[in-house]
Amino acid sequence: MHTFLDLRGDIPTFISLTTGKVQDVNVLDILPLEKDAVIAIDRGYTDFSRLYALNLFPAFFVIRAKSNLRYRRLNSQEVDKTLGLRSDQRIVLTTKNPEMPTGGSAPGVLCGHGHQKTFVYLTNIFTVSAITVADIYKQRWQVELFFRWIKQHLRIKTFYGTSPNAVKTQIWIAVSIYLLVAILKKRLDLPGSLHTILQILEVNIFREKAYYSDS
Repeated sequence: MHTFLDLRGDIPTFISLTTGKVQDVNVLDILPLEKDAVIAIDRGYTDFSRLYALNLFPAFFVIRAKSNLRYRRLNSQEVDKTLGLRSDQRIVLTTKNPEMPTGGSAPGVLCGHGHQKTFVYLTNIFTVSAITVADIYKQRWQVELFFRWIKQHLRIKTFYGTSPNAVKTQIWIAVSIYLLVAILKKRLDLPGSLHTILQILEVNIFREKAYYSDS
């Protein structure tokens, strides 16, 4: 279940259901984007030709860099290490890729961040600070919260049908419940996050229940 979450309301604006053989990165080809959108994506979506296409769209991205990233540093900016920052570098990729411009290079920003564990982020946003880049990536956690709710609160741990249509139907029902609660929060102007409201309601649509009647 590949999901594009709009963080302005924690709303899934795009969902694609595929078999497990489909790699996440392929979904970038069909992702509906708004111009100048800022996208926080996991390093499983690392494909420089596709990221370059996002850059040309134009859209902005923040992605965790893989450990084998090959690049050349152009310059460095000073960072406030009390914020957990380690570095802020303007780089040029040296990965061999015929679809990249100028013979296989593209500009980017490499930010090191973290106190106990260092995370390295790659982005094409040149107008914000390194700490802002790190904060943008932190928002990707909302996607994890969305999947956690789908799995735990709607109890999609086993499927009552195993055909493709049965599985998809149960997932779409779960997503519909999620969206109905989001509409409820919006119209009633309820306080708290959407995930907090969902936890309070404890919607267990796929939990088996027994019904009794007097005769």
